Amino acid sequence: MRTAEITRKTNETDIRLSLDLDGQGKSRVRTGVGFLDHMLTLLARHGGMDLELTCDGDTQVDDHHSVEDIGIALGQAFEECLGDKRGITRYGQFLLPMDETLVLVACDLSGRDYLGWSVDLPAQRVGDFDTELGKEFFLAFVRACPMSLHIRQMAGENTHHILEAVFKGAGRALKMAVAPDEKHRDEIPSTK
Repeated sequence: MRTAEITRKTNETDIRLSLDLDGQGKSRVRTGVGFLDHMLTLLARHGGMDLELTCDGDTQVDDHHSVEDIGIALGQAFEECLGDKRGITRYGQFLLPMDETLVLVACDLSGRDYLGWSVDLPAQRVGDFDTELGKEFFLAFVRACPMSLHIRQMAGENTHHILEAVFKGAGRALKMAVAPDEKHRDEIPSTK
């Protein structure tokens, strides 16, 4: 099984995270940022990964440190789970429709970090969530687990729908990329 446990403690956040890439899409997420809890639950479900995550952060200041540090911790967990990446498909892409929204997510687990973010969010907030933090989450994620990740909005007017499609699409694309390459299935090392 490809699993990892990450603890990250900074002046602003205290994070505990466990990840199983070969899970059932189950999650228990408590970040202190309600909208992010919802998005990470969807990422895990659509990515077929099991995720347990708690974060105690300085949300009395704002949500930035928590969102960014969670992105780092999740990226570190992915990196640990994948090891040398031998035997995986490496590439993944998914075109996700959600009502009026259409989002394309494509990734290459290349070992080189790049985020292509072409997303136009009409609203600055969804509930209490600052929508610019969506990009900050994925930027932190790709820096901690170096990959090329392209997220392109092709249609959409509702900010909640757009961000939800982004996280669902990312889960689906990552699931495809981390899957065993059928030609090299026996090369995937166990991390247990």
